[in-house]
Amino acid sequence: MLSSLSRPKALALCALPVAALFAVAGLAPLPYAIAQPGSTADVLGKDKGQEVITITGAPVRDTEGQLRMTTIVATGPSTDVDLADVADAWFRTDRAVLPRDSVYPSGKSDAEIEKHNLGQMKESQDAATLAALDHLDLDPEKVKVSLHLADIGGPSAGLLFSLGIVDKLDGDGDGGDLTGGGIVAGTGTIEADGTVGAVGGVSLKTQAASRDGATVFLVPKAECSDAQAELPKGMRLVPVTALSDAVASLRALEQGQESKVPSC
Repeated sequence: MLSSLSRPKALALCALPVAALFAVAGLAPLPYAIAQPGSTADVLGKDKGQEVITITGAPVRDTEGQLRMTTIVATGPSTDVDLADVADAWFRTDRAVLPRDSVYPSGKSDAEIEKHNLGQMKESQDAATLAALDHLDLDPEKVKVSLHLADIGGPSAGLLFSLGIVDKLDGDGDGGDLTGGGIVAGTGTIEADGTVGAVGGVSLKTQAASRDGATVFLVPKAECSDAQAELPKGMRLVPVTALSDAVASLRALEQGQESKVPSC
């Protein structure tokens, strides 16, 4: 049949199924999630009228400045992401295209994932409390810490929770604030021994931090290169591997000892 058609007509006819294939591909859901900068929260302040960190059994300092934990927002596991969505996000600095399985456990519903994330947050809060009290040589049986942050799940606020506890109890160790009265942001999981772990999405989190006024961002050392990818102007990255690193760096910044602060 094609042999009886002119070359232009034959090419046009051949192109029809190809075009149809691309049209279907463009509308078909893909196994990706689209992420963007999310909210930040000051762990030294209040959330919905309630103190984020409440401590009993030890004197608590009045603090100045802010320690802001950061988040990303991603399309849900039941949200269809098509080729157009991926193409749009691919060329934007405030979006990231991530494999869906790297963001959400496969085979889980939205409700199951929310429950899982809230469970991770509770474990993170417990580890953050133990790490902070151990850092300050305080007995967790005598000093009680309650952490409250509604509607946010996952383990990535662990480092900031620990720093908030340290700041409320000890500050910079010399009467001042760890923040130096400024706005410090960051991210990182934490273990009870103070080890800081990677979290993902740091290039989006630095954008959220900058949007909300932070000029210093604490980042797990292993994610320095990711954090530098879309680093906002004026944002200083401080790599950390442990709670003690973060405390030492913030103290040095607060005291003007720039040479003692590592950089990515």
